Amino acid sequence: MQAVNLQQSMKSLVKLLAFSALLSTAALANEGGFEKANNDVSNVASLQRGARNFVNYCSGCHSAKYVRFNRLAVDLALTDAQVTQNLIFNGGKITDTMSINMSEADAVKWFGKAPPDLSLIARARGTDYLYAFLKSFYLDPSRPTGTNNTVLASVAMPNVLWELQGLQKAVYEGEGAEKHFKGFELVTKGKLSPEEYDEFVRDTVNFLDYIGEPKQLERRALGFKVLGFLLVLFLLAYALKQEYWKDIK
Repeated sequence: MQAVNLQQSMKSLVKLLAFSALLSTAALANEGGFEKANNDVSNVASLQRGARNFVNYCSGCHSAKYVRFNRLAVDLALTDAQVTQNLIFNGGKITDTMSINMSEADAVKWFGKAPPDLSLIARARGTDYLYAFLKSFYLDPSRPTGTNNTVLASVAMPNVLWELQGLQKAVYEGEGAEKHFKGFELVTKGKLSPEEYDEFVRDTVNFLDYIGEPKQLERRALGFKVLGFLLVLFLLAYALKQEYWKDIK
């Protein structure tokens, strides 16, 4: 009976490991179809630049209400004074969350809908999606903002980064049902070169990835340790099973 229970336990362990691998594969599949962001949340310098980009170009409309400034100071290797001087523009305190002053009513009036909080946007959409989105605005006179986006059609968000990227138009080829998107063509140059703009967006996405789960590096490290422990436990359990059953024909 003991040997049977041990065998059942090993089968459960194998199923658990297989299920964990399946979840990891599913998470990667969710980001399919987009250019890879190749962001790295362990790159503190990139996170610092991303925080700068966020507060200068995003935080006028988008909050990150689940993140506190003093947490940024610790994780991004900044002093409280540096955070207060460079990242807090609404008169808030270092212990405040990254909220905004714009009311929801005004946001709906100006944009048609309230801009979403971005604390968890990277977890919800994926970093590759965000990277592609911020690079895919194009001129569209039919839209109220004058621009549209190939990743999210009829987007209410204006192209707030146009001065950096420049203005581009979408190029299509084919006719009718065969018509498909070919790429973008730059109409007006921006302040940044295409390579510099890609890096700007990557840093911004990196920051959004970080605030979605500030503890993710610690979680991953712990996950590898747990999987290692389970693997050793499995080998020991298997060896024990072999010892129990060696005299049974």
